[in-house]
Amino acid sequence: MSINLSAAAQQLFDDQVHHLFQDSGKLRGAVTVRNGVVADVYNFRRMGKGLANQKPTQADVTPMDVGHALIPATLTNWNAPEYTDIFDAAEVNFDEQSELAETIASAMGRRQDQLIIDALDTLHANSGSYAGTVTAAVGGSDTNLNLAKVLRASNYLNDKGVPQSGRHICCSASGLEAMLDVTEVGSSDYNNVQALIHGQLNYWMGFTWHVIESRDEGGLAIDGSDVRTHFAWHESAVGLAIGLDIRTEVNYVPQKTSWLCNGIFKAGAVVRDATGVVEILSDET
Repeated sequence: MSINLSAAAQQLFDDQVHHLFQDSGKLRGAVTVRNGVVADVYNFRRMGKGLANQKPTQADVTPMDVGHALIPATLTNWNAPEYTDIFDAAEVNFDEQSELAETIASAMGRRQDQLIIDALDTLHANSGSYAGTVTAAVGGSDTNLNLAKVLRASNYLNDKGVPQSGRHICCSASGLEAMLDVTEVGSSDYNNVQALIHGQLNYWMGFTWHVIESRDEGGLAIDGSDVRTHFAWHESAVGLAIGLDIRTEVNYVPQKTSWLCNGIFKAGAVVRDATGVVEILSDET
């Protein structure tokens, strides 16, 4: 059962339940999604580049020999279960099953985000080849996110011919704070939308921004020297394969005289094209 349920007696609480502040999923719309996968591994297809060539009169054409590759995404199973006891439920004046469903859905969304973040970070762990790595020294020695870093990330993607539309950046709360302190971000002299009014970045410098808070699931990696790893990418560069989409269910378990509220999904993420991903390092000391 929920470990805090017994304390939530009717004489102490009204019918408005406050959930601990928690974020839900943010990144599903920032990647390429394949639904209805019936397998443990889904192979995303990647087609290589072609190069036009000249043909002399009456000569045979020369094929470009465009390469093809299969990029596998391994699907994993995830649950977010919680019991609610039938007797303890009689002591509170709210529907804990409904409240748990909301909490479970948020947990599932964050886990789905983490699959995507982990796929992006796999290249770093395996010394893979990003379109480029923006070091913490760009824009000043050991600096947090700044204009120079974002410009460098954009340059790396531009140099690889990555389309302008569909670009995304995920950053930490500290990174957002640093960006909002940049004159070119917060000033109406440079932007039609004043980011400081809303305290957030939605779309700037050709990127859709996603702020990832500190999460028990892991979030954006930070090392012992307070160097945070952020990512910029194109949505077609990362694939999310979904076998079972996120859903919640409630079942009565008579042996426990409790309701089992559970969230389930089956999915896997993978970087389809590393040339569409940029690693951005910043110092959050």
